[in-house]
Amino acid sequence: MSNNSESTIVLDGTDIALLNQLQLDASLTNQDLARRVHVSPPTCLRRVKRLHDAGFIERQIAVLNADRLAPQLGHGLQAVVEITLERQGQEQLEAFEARVIQDDAVQQCYRVSPGPDFILIVFAHDMPGYLALTQRLFTSDANVRNVKAFFSVRRAKFLPRMQLTPGNA
Repeated sequence: MSNNSESTIVLDGTDIALLNQLQLDASLTNQDLARRVHVSPPTCLRRVKRLHDAGFIERQIAVLNADRLAPQLGHGLQAVVEITLERQGQEQLEAFEARVIQDDAVQQCYRVSPGPDFILIVFAHDMPGYLALTQRLFTSDANVRNVKAFFSVRRAKFLPRMQLTPGNA
C-alpha cells in the first residue's frame, strides 16, 4: 500500500460503485464487475488495482456460513467480550491490543470509549476452549480489571459492508 497514492486519490462515483459491488460479491469476474458499473473491462481492472494499491480494499475473503458448517464442525461458542483494563495508558492499551489480535480465537477487536476499553468478538469450539481463551488472554494479564462476556445464541444479521454513496466519498 502506498501512502502517497492514498493521499492523492479522490474517489468518484465509479470508484464508489466498484467498492459497493465488490462488497456484495468480490468473486465477480472483471467483465461482470465492469458491466455492473457501466465501464469497460480494462478501465474496471485498472481502477480496482488502483483501489487495492491505495489501500481502500484491504483484502478479499470468503464469508463462511456457520450454520451450514455446524453439522460437520460443531456450532462452537461465539461471544462478545467487554474488557476493562486497570491502567489505560497508551502503552498498556497498545500492549493489550497487540496481544489479543495475535490470537486466532479473536475474530474482531475494537478499542472503545466510553465504557469498557475493548470489545472483542471471540470464537471457541466449546466451553473448555473458551475457558482456555480467558486464561490465555485475560486471567494471565494483571492489567485486566474486568471481563464481561455475552454468548451469542443466534446471529440475526452479519453484514461486513460499509454504506457508501457518492456524496460521502
